[in-house]
Amino acid sequence: MAVAVGRLLGAAFIICFGTGLYSHFLQDPLPWMVFTTRPLWLYQITQGIHITAGIACFPLLLAKLYVVFPDLFAYPPIKGLPSLLERGSIALFVSSSIVQIITGLFDTFQWYPFPFNFRQVHFALSFVIIGSLAIHIAVKLPKISRYWTHAKSYDAEGNLVLDEADVAPTASTVRAELAQHPKPLGPIVHRADRLTGRLFAWIDSAPVRGSAPEPSFPDEPSAPDQPSALDEHSALDQPGAPDNHSARAARVSRRGFVATVGIAVAALVGLTAGQSFAFLGGTNVFAPRKKGIGPGTLPINRTARAAQVTDAMVGADWILTVKRGDAISTFTREQLLAMPQREVQLPISCVEGWSQMATWRGVRLKDLTDTVGRNPREDLRLTSLEVKGGYRVTEMGHEYIEDDLTLVALQLNGETLAMDHGYPARVIAPGRPGVLQTKWLSKLEVLS
Repeated sequence: MAVAVGRLLGAAFIICFGTGLYSHFLQDPLPWMVFTTRPLWLYQITQGIHITAGIACFPLLLAKLYVVFPDLFAYPPIKGLPSLLERGSIALFVSSSIVQIITGLFDTFQWYPFPFNFRQVHFALSFVIIGSLAIHIAVKLPKISRYWTHAKSYDAEGNLVLDEADVAPTASTVRAELAQHPKPLGPIVHRADRLTGRLFAWIDSAPVRGSAPEPSFPDEPSAPDQPSALDEHSALDQPGAPDNHSARAARVSRRGFVATVGIAVAALVGLTAGQSFAFLGGTNVFAPRKKGIGPGTLPINRTARAAQVTDAMVGADWILTVKRGDAISTFTREQLLAMPQREVQLPISCVEGWSQMATWRGVRLKDLTDTVGRNPREDLRLTSLEVKGGYRVTEMGHEYIEDDLTLVALQLNGETLAMDHGYPARVIAPGRPGVLQTKWLSKLEVLS
């Protein structure tokens, strides 16, 4: 079960890592990077999968910890270099994973209660997670390979075949080891003290059919005529012993465990993925953005008020400046409306995972930059009227400028741009994160 859950968890983190790197380098590209603008929905899908897979990690990580929980407290904790690598890597992986998925969930709601920069920490932790996961897999590779497939794990009759090292010690084996101990530790009992112990005892057990046995705890000594927990386990070791259901409370079933994890994953994904994928829009219960809600039936992340953009800043005096070296062109909104207009269908796809297709109308960005003599290999710097913010100034690669679908948009879904959608003009381009679709444009500067 540890291998089965580990396959799913590992796949989810690798998917998150790959799609996360793509999103990161779209926002902070290296000098040599050039990105594709097709298909139009590429970032919409990759970031939707990134957020959905991250949400699925919650039940998968808890399931993995539950399966291996007893091994986390093995004694002695370190038994050599392989053991040190195994425990160190899993401790690093679990702790960093918990921080990563929780802060990532907070980011989807744009809530940052932590005292560090989310993007920087999220990016750095992704390498910590993948590195520790790689070390852990390398150390555990023999066991992972041993139990990777059904054929290797089960015999022809469907019975689980365990290696000798994986077989749990029997009560008689434990008794023999205790007999050699200078200070016998007393009878073996089920630990169920305090809240956590009682909770795990309840999860791991179920009433025997047809009866309701009373629970027993370590501080309740067994009556003299009753077998101790050690004797009970010893009896189960003997040939012909009754099965678990007739002898004691049944362990949680594998089938029930898998069903519980599967339902948890399906519920979380099904109730949140609607913000990313239209066919699940009807089940979007928990995600922070819903399709079709907002000015122009399009959701909003950053409002004009949050960006400190005022009506006076976008009034009659507003102009868009296009510059390349000493060449400068300026445009009022009326002049932009008088230029040839193009209408395109493009999605807004935000890093928080939500996306929605919309109809945009405006002037091709290429037509505006051509007025200052831009050549096809030159990139662009875009400046917003925002007073402050990490995306007040952004850069756009030449591949986007040359695409005929990239616009300085003036209308959204047949209506004049709303203030919160970037009035009087904003950029819209295929395959770009929403944070780079600059609103409240003030200047376009060709990087010659």
